[in-house]
Amino acid sequence: MHHHTTFKLIVLSIVLVSLSACSIDKMMVRASMPMIEGGIEAMNAEPDLQLAEDSMPANLSLLNGMLKLDPENIQLHVYAAQAYYGLSYGFTEDRNTKRSEDFYLRGLKHGLTALELSGLKNAKKLNPLDLEQQLQKLGEDDVAALFWTASNWAKWIDLNRDSAASLIQLPKPTAMMQRVLELDDTFYFGGAHIYFGVLYGSRAPTFGGDFKKSKQHFDRAREITDNKLLVADLIQAQYLARQMHDQNDFHQRLTKIIDAPEDLYPEATLLNQIVKRKARRLLRYEAKWF
Repeated sequence: MHHHTTFKLIVLSIVLVSLSACSIDKMMVRASMPMIEGGIEAMNAEPDLQLAEDSMPANLSLLNGMLKLDPENIQLHVYAAQAYYGLSYGFTEDRNTKRSEDFYLRGLKHGLTALELSGLKNAKKLNPLDLEQQLQKLGEDDVAALFWTASNWAKWIDLNRDSAASLIQLPKPTAMMQRVLELDDTFYFGGAHIYFGVLYGSRAPTFGGDFKKSKQHFDRAREITDNKLLVADLIQAQYLARQMHDQNDFHQRLTKIIDAPEDLYPEATLLNQIVKRKARRLLRYEAKWF
């Protein structure tokens, strides 16, 4: 019996020595992942925009600190990509374009790193056809990484739409979103459908726009969220209604958003609050645009 215990202790001490500081760091990080997930859920349910914005820097510092300890943690890179997107879209984009571009680029880097760690190498350098082939190898586990990479990438392109060098990149995030549609079209409140709603709705039919397709995607996004998430109406007004010169549709959708109850979708309260603020802002452009 005594020998057995000694033997166990020896084995244990060997195991502990071989668990270098590095892997202990990683174990700590992985043990605190549920806390990060809980934090994201709490953030999504936060009704106060100022409180949400004030807590973003601390959350990002925490994520970046954890990434220093565990740089190959795919999930952490995905969370960082989502956080930079949320910070930029929700809070800085309507105030400071340059800063938002930087945030979308940082989100894009984290997303591309997550995809690289999942086996999609050099997404930035691949030509769109090769990228499409590589994307077929990714599965449902990769949906979040694809979605947040494409979201940041497309937003960065949108903010740089005067530059041909950035516009030429658009087929790549589009291919990623197409793969998201194939794997799980309900991911993040049907966000991929909103992407395609914009893609087809924001340009004239002579330049590849397709208003009917655009509307179908927005309708599907609303269906996925039981009409409780207001973002599909916001984006449809901002892009499709404007492109179709439909002032009535533009006005009605935005007014409906502003009048919607605060607790319409408790688990996505923050996003609905952001959308309400953006709707009030867009309504100020009505006279100028129509």
